[in-house]
Amino acid sequence: MKILRPVSILASCLLWPAGAVAQISLTPPAVATPPAQSKPQEKPKDKPKPKPPVAARKPAPAATPKPAATPAPTATVTPAPVFEDPNVDLVYGAYQRGQYKTAFDLASNRAQFNGDPKAMTMLGELYANAMGVKRDYAKAAEWYRRAADGGDREGMFALAMLRLAGRGGPINREEAVKLLASSAKLGNPKAAYNLALLYLDGQTLPQDVRRAAELLRVAADAGNPEAQYALATFYKEGTGVAKDIDKAVRLLQAASLAGNVDAEVEYAIALYNGTGTPKNEAAAVALLRKAARQNSPIAQNRLARVLVSGQGAPVDKIEGLKWHIVAKTAGKGDPALDEALAALSPEDRTKAQEAARKWLGTK
Repeated sequence: MKILRPVSILASCLLWPAGAVAQISLTPPAVATPPAQSKPQEKPKDKPKPKPPVAARKPAPAATPKPAATPAPTATVTPAPVFEDPNVDLVYGAYQRGQYKTAFDLASNRAQFNGDPKAMTMLGELYANAMGVKRDYAKAAEWYRRAADGGDREGMFALAMLRLAGRGGPINREEAVKLLASSAKLGNPKAAYNLALLYLDGQTLPQDVRRAAELLRVAADAGNPEAQYALATFYKEGTGVAKDIDKAVRLLQAASLAGNVDAEVEYAIALYNGTGTPKNEAAAVALLRKAARQNSPIAQNRLARVLVSGQGAPVDKIEGLKWHIVAKTAGKGDPALDEALAALSPEDRTKAQEAARKWLGTK
């Protein structure tokens, strides 16, 4: 039973410098509804698009009394809010535009006066990634903790990843597992995916491939491309689920469309061979080119074979052997392609080598 690929994903997930928070997808919460004229501003309600806060209207001047007439009524004045109330969409919008100091100020305002968990998660993100403020994992963890206590699933997930990495405090795998489970229960696909990896790892949790497969399915159904790719390997190999090549290829296709490079390579191979899907060599070669340009050594090697042999694409030995040289520098050697390179004329061999050096930036 092979489970090395998903476990390797876990290792990379836990070791990168700011790995905890970089995976956070801060979904902008709902927007505030404009306050009624006669009531103080209420807590924001869900609404699809943000609108700027409505300023309080100035009192209308008192009407001049007329003889033998009833005086005009005094206009009702809406009290001005005691603090600036930017909605979270504005916070997230500033973050997306790279205006991190603005996002920090708006989120701080909202966290202080509204106790908004989404704003607290944003503050954790900014502190963890040194965006608009000096990096401070301890402060990031504190804001994530407050967001998690407020029920924010993204805050739970981010704090779990900090606990696994030992940032902002000591490593605490038990707490991380509880946070991931809570976040996954609230529908966070990233939490379900990472919890599945812990079940595969067998160190933090007892190894349970069936439970891992269930969690991967939850994340895959929510559109998480990493989970789709991992679950595809489960169906391909019959790990934790019944072997099903058709399901594996459908998942590879979905993950490929979402930009997962490993899935692009596997789906291209399935298309080229007609495994679990109608054979389509042209589409396969196009996907291999895309993945090769994204520095996948396997894609570079497979593309080199296609271009040198002319099976699925016009023969182009110089281009093909360029990719062979590039893949070989990444550890993906191929004796048959070494022979093809040696068989080239000295002029063509030099062209292939120069093209490879140019791609690698060593020319």
